[in-house]
Amino acid sequence: MSAEPEPLLPGEDPSVGEKESSTTALRVIGWFSAGMAVAALGIYVGYELTSRYRFKRRTPYDFYSNAGEKAASEFGVGV
Repeated sequence: MSAEPEPLLPGEDPSVGEKESSTTALRVIGWFSAGMAVAALGIYVGYELTSRYRFKRRTPYDFYSNAGEKAASEFGVGV
């Protein structure tokens, strides 16, 4: 980096580089956020499709799968 100022051509703006880099940064941030939104939407839709597929594939035995278990019905009564 030299201490000499760079000559400017007529009509050239010295702050053009700053505007271009900020525009590029905003564009990158925008594309990244759009990609994250698409990924989140894909995960949600995949979860919903999987849960609906599992629900549709249940058998009548699945509704009564816990009928034979002897759970502690007097929980917290204490003698």
